[in-house]
Amino acid sequence: MNSFEGIIEFVAVAESQGFSAAAKQLGCSTSHVSRQVARLEQRLGSALFARTTRLVSLTSTGAAYYQQCKDLVVGLQQANEQVNQQQFYLNGTLRVSGAGTFVEQFVAPALMTFAQQHPGLNIDMDFNSRIVNFVEDGIDFAVRYGKLADSGLVARKLVDRPMMAAASPSYLQAHGTPTQPSHLHKHSCIISNNEHWLFEQGGITDSIKVSGRWRSNNAHTVVQACEQGLGIAYMPKSSFIRPIELGKLKPVLEPFWSKGASSWIVYQNRRFLPMRARLAIDYLLQHFADWQE
Repeated sequence: MNSFEGIIEFVAVAESQGFSAAAKQLGCSTSHVSRQVARLEQRLGSALFARTTRLVSLTSTGAAYYQQCKDLVVGLQQANEQVNQQQFYLNGTLRVSGAGTFVEQFVAPALMTFAQQHPGLNIDMDFNSRIVNFVEDGIDFAVRYGKLADSGLVARKLVDRPMMAAASPSYLQAHGTPTQPSHLHKHSCIISNNEHWLFEQGGITDSIKVSGRWRSNNAHTVVQACEQGLGIAYMPKSSFIRPIELGKLKPVLEPFWSKGASSWIVYQNRRFLPMRARLAIDYLLQHFADWQE
């Protein structure tokens, strides 16, 4: 059976392209990973990696061996999970990155309920929209909005986020209510992340360049500026739910709102996610399965 030692470490190094990154994924020391891979190479009588001071890459033998081993590792983890899911006890710290009103008002409360179901689990939420390094920053998964870059990360759609345009009653009384997207050229618009707003009519998308007195990448601040009468805002509908209910804001241009983008759960590699992260992701996907913006 000792011929199987080092395979998990080998697969981790192959997929993370480094011994240090693999060690962080596996929760062990770099020296342990290096030692296990070296012993595996010795038993096989062949070099699996070409090592330089800056780069670790698979040899032709290593690439062929990896193709055989990766499915073995997945199968082993799935077998373990089938047993453990009936008797798991989650502990440790789940680290999640996210930003925006949707994460604050909906994702965070859902994770609070998840935490209540697992008393031994700690949750550390980082409300930051910056691009994270999942290995270096120790992030299990992130919740991101909009079009995702092709980064090689795993992305699973959480919800679709249609848009809404809104303004305060005082602003509309003073400046009038636009009835066409083109009318926005004459209005003060509150800009969040993009000054080109997309509207739809009859299957045609129209891009309107807007300007205004207030710009912020914080959704709460945009809503507050909108409530104070500084202009018209255009964001996902969930950002405006409470102010609309309280009468502080009114929807405008409703026939032209675009379908918007989506919020995604993003993570590095399912194979090396700890059980607490896998179950949290599954919980969120189920929780938001029938969610409407």
